[in-house]
Amino acid sequence: MTNQPEAQPVLGLVLKGFPRISETFISGEILGLERDGVKVRILSMRHPRENFTHASVKRIRAKVDYLPTTIRGNVLRLLRGNLKALGRRPKRYLQGLAAALLRILKTGRLATLRHFLQGGYIVGEILPGSGISHLHAHFAHSPTSVAKCAAEIAGLPFSFTAHAKDIYTQKPERLVEKLAQARLAITCTKYNKARLVSLAPNGTKIYCVYHGIDLSLFQPPQRDPNPAPPYFVLTVARLTAKKGVDTVLRAVRILRDQGLDVRHDIIGEGDDREQLTALRDELGLQDVCRFLGAKPHEEVLEFYRRAHAFALGCRIAKNGDRDGIPNVAAEALAMAAPVAATDVSGVPELVVHEETGLLCEPDDPQALAANLRRLLTDPELREKLMRQGRAKVEEVFDNRKLLPEISAIFRSLGL
Repeated sequence: MTNQPEAQPVLGLVLKGFPRISETFISGEILGLERDGVKVRILSMRHPRENFTHASVKRIRAKVDYLPTTIRGNVLRLLRGNLKALGRRPKRYLQGLAAALLRILKTGRLATLRHFLQGGYIVGEILPGSGISHLHAHFAHSPTSVAKCAAEIAGLPFSFTAHAKDIYTQKPERLVEKLAQARLAITCTKYNKARLVSLAPNGTKIYCVYHGIDLSLFQPPQRDPNPAPPYFVLTVARLTAKKGVDTVLRAVRILRDQGLDVRHDIIGEGDDREQLTALRDELGLQDVCRFLGAKPHEEVLEFYRRAHAFALGCRIAKNGDRDGIPNVAAEALAMAAPVAATDVSGVPELVVHEETGLLCEPDDPQALAANLRRLLTDPELREKLMRQGRAKVEEVFDNRKLLPEISAIFRSLGL
């Protein structure tokens, strides 16, 4: 009688939502893991909000389980799953429940109960027979809270990837607690890594791996270093405070006042759309700036091809929220579209002033306008930045180099 081969261990990937239009870096990472032989199962905290998705998502083979998103309307599903978890791991379950209730008494945050119940649901309804031996969450806030709860109940190790908002808008003591219990953490900028290392209480291993992009999708067009007006400026961003789209709008107004024939397209959706369109109208840019909403990646590529310059006004928001390195900046550079951005967070790790793009301080539309003017009207500078910007992405943002680093990290965990 021959021994049956052991089943391959599975990585349980806890995500806030799947798929999400703004998170191409996650779908790219999952594809890379699958190509490298890591078996993945996706545990999504909510269904997709958009009615379309990027083509890359359709190539993902991983099974997707959707957790009950809220307690209200899902009481029976959550109760059934948690009773199963209690029956399988009674001591661990009751310890976790006691810890969750104590936290609620201290903080008053009922979200803690939802995260615990979602973790219990994973243990009761999804883990049995799944082969999942390790849980990993993308984003250090609620997905990591859910993964941590499930791991504590099931007795499994967990880890997480921290990006930007999730690092800087939650209380440091919560990050300290998660870092203390995690097997390891991954982040996407050196700026973020320094922050996490400073918080890790017991030397938890922190890896820095840039998100990267699939360079095969980004073939730059032949660009004229001395384009004729009208000049086309592109912004791709969520319409939220930290992206600084208002700064870009004001910069475009300044360029128009200086006599430059500039047109501006903005791709993306967000809570600030109404406020930003009102600002556009107040600035008299109705016939100049278009808000085009969210678009599939394949369509965005065509806008990169047409753009004479790419503009971002990133800032640190009042609540501490900030970007890491916006993937759209890497995409623009890969398409040889010269980038004018702000020197916030990890942005200077990719957009190096006077070498791969032009930088200014946030909330300074005059400086951003001056940089955009240079990008549009200085042929020698344009040619240098187009060449060196593409080379920088090839050097440090190529997924063919970066995705194997992610796979190697999970291989080190026995996956």
